[in-house]
Amino acid sequence: MKTVYLDNAATSFPKPDGVSDRMKEYMDSVGATINRSVYSSAAEAGFVALTLRERAKRLFNFNEKPTHVIITPGATAGLNFIIKGLLKPNDHVIVSSMEHNAVMRPIMQLNGITFDRIPCDGEGRLKLSGIEPLIRANTRLLIMAHGSNVCGTVQDAEAVGRICARHGIPFVLDAAQTAGHYPIDFDRFNLSGLCAPGHKGLLGPSGIGLMLLRDEFAARLDPLIAGGTGSASDKEYLPDYLPDRFESGTPNMPGIYGLEAALAFVEAAGVSALRKHELELTSRFIAGLEGMRGVRLVGTKELEHRTGVISLDFVDGDNAAIAFKLESEYGILTRCGLHCAPSAHKTLGTFPQGTVRFSLGFANTENDVDIALEAIKALSEA
Repeated sequence: MKTVYLDNAATSFPKPDGVSDRMKEYMDSVGATINRSVYSSAAEAGFVALTLRERAKRLFNFNEKPTHVIITPGATAGLNFIIKGLLKPNDHVIVSSMEHNAVMRPIMQLNGITFDRIPCDGEGRLKLSGIEPLIRANTRLLIMAHGSNVCGTVQDAEAVGRICARHGIPFVLDAAQTAGHYPIDFDRFNLSGLCAPGHKGLLGPSGIGLMLLRDEFAARLDPLIAGGTGSASDKEYLPDYLPDRFESGTPNMPGIYGLEAALAFVEAAGVSALRKHELELTSRFIAGLEGMRGVRLVGTKELEHRTGVISLDFVDGDNAAIAFKLESEYGILTRCGLHCAPSAHKTLGTFPQGTVRFSLGFANTENDVDIALEAIKALSEA
């Protein structure tokens, strides 16, 4: 049975041509790490890491130095670096009601921290008027998911950034579901920080991500991890300059090579073109659901305010059983459940049953969508 991969919100697949080749090239022919040696292969590795940072600067319109693009083990690690590196007892933080556990669990681990959730409507859209009433004298951070991993709804980050600027509150964006899928402008959004995984819309490997930090914001963060950086080795304390301050330990060099190749593909294709393809498929998918009995689309139908993450609630059946049949009978690979975002499901009215999530990527086709729609119709109306 031919499989149809519709789980790109978890990790993109397949990867663009050349990504795995570059990782293998590093493993087979380079082998050196960065910042530790001066021989030619180490210099080559350092150049690839720098090129990765430069590509990220262009992709996100990030006008700080390339040193302020920090290479992390993933978006979750970056969010932990920021949340735990910034917040202190008696601090207050604002999140949205659509957050992933990558934001909520680090906050919950901190003692003496309070938080409030910006309310969102039944389609997952942020109520902008609900932000300012939550701001307190001790509010130190507003951090939120740009796009929902549950239903694909994209928040108005630019409007949120304007509010944060008026009140002098750092604004951090979890771009796990929008990096590579949606145009992100670091400066226009008035961001202090941004975290993105390499393996989703950026089309790279797992186990690597990017954390972009404005200079004055980076100075306020205490590094969570300390160790060898290959720099300032005469001292037993961390250097105070970037990226070394936040990049202790041997980096994921195969991941750096793979992600650099992936960003080269994204840059050449253009985020706008990738988004256009994704939204054409999304439009076809949503239109095909019209009139189907026993299935409910979760989230907004407005294409300009969403990504290709499509969540369905099979109201007359069991979502987990439906997801199993989608694979076993039709070869369609999805994700079912609460997607590590219980508050989002409560906002959307799909807690505790969760949803079946179909998520589109650059390699999906109209035929993939049509196969999925045929299966959904058969299973929802059985």
